Amino acid sequence: MTDYYEAFEISPVPPPGLDATPPEIYRGIYGMPMFVTVPTPDLAESVNFWTKGLGFIDLFTVPGQVTHVRRWAFQDALLVPVDALPAPATVTIGFSCVLSQVDEIARACTALVPGCTTGPRKTPWNTVELEVITPENARVIMTAARPFDPDSAEARHLEENGYLLPQGG
Repeated sequence: MTDYYEAFEISPVPPPGLDATPPEIYRGIYGMPMFVTVPTPDLAESVNFWTKGLGFIDLFTVPGQVTHVRRWAFQDALLVPVDALPAPATVTIGFSCVLSQVDEIARACTALVPGCTTGPRKTPWNTVELEVITPENARVIMTAARPFDPDSAEARHLEENGYLLPQGG
């Protein structure tokens, strides 16, 4: 992995930390480098879940055609109406958050749709992840980086697998 370099300045994700604060919701208009399209038989229910549960905003809506929801910059989803509920997801959508948001998102989603969350759980790649199954059967993983400890099992795991470890702690 020697061909890679740090480029954190282009990301809205803050450095890991117990006191990390999330960036503001990004309301600017840009050419989206990536987005996900989520089909839903109940657009209003989906917009409600994505905004009140997952913490997105309704950036704009074309009635009956699409609702564009967003959290941070580059976290865009297009909710589009379909006639029937899609089958359970075969693809996972991941969105970054900060540690202080994980439990808040879990509570909000569970209040809207009891039983829709699994976790949070710690991962070997030094994150905490919360799995959410949305009303339209999308599998969303909200992931927050944990503070980096160069002496941890996670650091050893990353290094053994060829990843560059953060410099300076």
